[in-house]
Amino acid sequence: MSEPKHALAGRVAIITGAGRGLGRAMALGLAAAGASVVATSARSLAEVEAVAAEASDNAIVPVRADVTREEDCAAAVEVTVARFGRLDVLVNNAGRGMRLVSDDFLTTPTRFWEVGPAVWRDIVDTNVNGPFLMARAAVPALIASGRGRIVNISMNHETMRRAGFSPYGPSKAALESETVIWAQDLAATGVTVNALLPGGATETGLIPSSVGPEARAGMLRPTIVVPPLLWLASDASHAFTGRRIDAKRWRSDLPPADAARKASELAGWVGGSV
Repeated sequence: MSEPKHALAGRVAIITGAGRGLGRAMALGLAAAGASVVATSARSLAEVEAVAAEASDNAIVPVRADVTREEDCAAAVEVTVARFGRLDVLVNNAGRGMRLVSDDFLTTPTRFWEVGPAVWRDIVDTNVNGPFLMARAAVPALIASGRGRIVNISMNHETMRRAGFSPYGPSKAALESETVIWAQDLAATGVTVNALLPGGATETGLIPSSVGPEARAGMLRPTIVVPPLLWLASDASHAFTGRRIDAKRWRSDLPPADAARKASELAGWVGGSV
């Protein structure tokens, strides 16, 4: 079941890293459901301008903002509230992946001590510190909305434990810890915090150029995360917090609340094993 076209009318969202892949899909999905979206990009305003051009009614506003810069995060929130008068949803999607370590990371793992410290810091700064800085800047407006939502884009626990996936795996494990702790910190404020993951290898810019068309054809499409995101952004998810939704397990033939229950588990490492 998909959300009605105007199910999120009046909602205002910020999506970081919205120029391509999952971010682009989520920005267009929220806009199609009636939300107003501020789409950010750290390096290429042209990318998010192109995404904005795909949406109707000026529903997407492109903004250049680097989530590793405290002042950029504050400015993105300020622009959003000045333009729309509120902020209801923050999607922490911006991320750096293993391609920064090596374009051959899927076939030739790089051991953690072989990763350059500058690369390690860049990935951790974007994937761990970036969501913190954005959430820190956004929380006052999210609380003021009375129905705030923070959605952190995560990945499979198995990939977090995969050999050769430092520092990307550790960064996403940290993000899940942030998710469950922030959910507790924001309890009783009306703001929920959840993690959302595609559920498998997804056709995005994080996939190395060496992966051929046949392998890419079997990957998940970025739009897989849109149905659960629309539900998380809605009033119906008000009691759902501190959890992670695996979009691959989402069943669109079920009522969204039932689909969320079947596709989710507690965020973090509860029940995990090596």
